[in-house]
Amino acid sequence: MKVNSRTLIQIIIYSILAVFIIAAIEIALVFRKVYVPNVQTSGGEPYILYIPSGSSYDDVLELLYTGDLIKNRDDFEWVAEKKDYRAHVHSGRYVIRHNISNNALINMLRSGLQEPVQVVINSARTIQELSEKISQQIEPDADTLIYLLQNEQFIQEYGFDRYTILGMFVPNTYEIWWNTSAEGFVDRMYREYDRFWTRERVGKAADMGLTPNQVITMASIIIKETTKEDEYSRIAGLYVNRLSKGIKLQADPTVIYSIGNFERQRVLTMDTQVDSPYNTYLYYGLPPGPIAIPSVSSIDAVLDYEKHDYIYFCARDDFSGYHVFSRTLEQHNRNARLYQRALNQRNILR
Repeated sequence: MKVNSRTLIQIIIYSILAVFIIAAIEIALVFRKVYVPNVQTSGGEPYILYIPSGSSYDDVLELLYTGDLIKNRDDFEWVAEKKDYRAHVHSGRYVIRHNISNNALINMLRSGLQEPVQVVINSARTIQELSEKISQQIEPDADTLIYLLQNEQFIQEYGFDRYTILGMFVPNTYEIWWNTSAEGFVDRMYREYDRFWTRERVGKAADMGLTPNQVITMASIIIKETTKEDEYSRIAGLYVNRLSKGIKLQADPTVIYSIGNFERQRVLTMDTQVDSPYNTYLYYGLPPGPIAIPSVSSIDAVLDYEKHDYIYFCARDDFSGYHVFSRTLEQHNRNARLYQRALNQRNILR
C-alpha cells in the first residue's frame, strides 16, 4: 500500500505524540510514587518511630506497616528499592510527620536524620534505680547499664569505683541520641561531670578539705534530710562543724540507706547498729559514696556552706518540713523529745 507524504507525516506526528503521552503518564506515575504524600499518622500528629540497632530493611517495613503509617505500600517499596534504602538502614529515633511523601520519609531514614531525646537525670538512690530510669529513655536496657556501671575495671577508667559511681551523674536534662550505646552514654555523662566541676567548684571543695566526691556525698545526705532548699547550706555548715570536731555525723538518711528500706519514716536505736560503711552512727566521717544523686543546688550549697556554731538539728514537731538547730546536746535533746512525741501522737512508729 502506497502512503503519501502527508499521511506519513501525520503518522510520525501521532507516533511522537503517543510517545510523549506515554512518557508523560510514566512521569506522572513516578512523580506520584515519589513525591505525592503517602504517609499518614493517627490524628495527623507526629509519630515517633524507633528503629532498634541491628534492624534490617524488612524490620523497618514491619515497623512502618504495624504503625499503619504507609497508605500505598507498593509505591513505598518501589521508591525504597530505587533509592537503595535496603543498604542504608540506620537505627535511631525518627519523628515522622503526617502527609509527607515516600521520598521525604526514605531520605530521612536512609540518611539517619533522627531526632534526639531529652534524657532527664534526677534523684536516684541506687545504680539499679538509675539504670531503670535511663533505660526508659534510650535504647540500652537496664541490665546492660547495671552491668557496665558495676564493672570495676570499666568505671575505674573514669576515676570512680562501686561506691562513688553514682556521683558521676549530674542532674540535668540532656539531648542524647536514642540509640546511643551504654558505653557511649556513660562517656557522655562523664564529660558532663567534668564540665560541671569547674576550677571554681574544685577550688571551693579543696578549701573545705574535701574532694568532689565527698562534696557530692554530703549533698546526697542533705537532700534526704530536708526538702527545703533554704536549709541546705545551714545543714552543710553543721556537717562541716561535726567533721572538723571529729564528731560522727549521725545522719538518719545514711541509716535508712544502710538497711535498704527507703520507705522508713522513723529511725530507731536498733537501726543505728546496722553494720555498714554508710552508717554514720557507727563510723566517723562521710560514707564512701553518695546515698543518692543530689541536686545541683545542694552541691552548690555544700560548696557555699553557712558558717555557724550549730552541731545538732532535729525536725520541727509541727511537721512543716523545717528543722530546729542547736549548739548544745541539752537543747537538741529537748527538741528531739518534742519531735518524738509528735511522731507518737501520729502513730508513726517506723
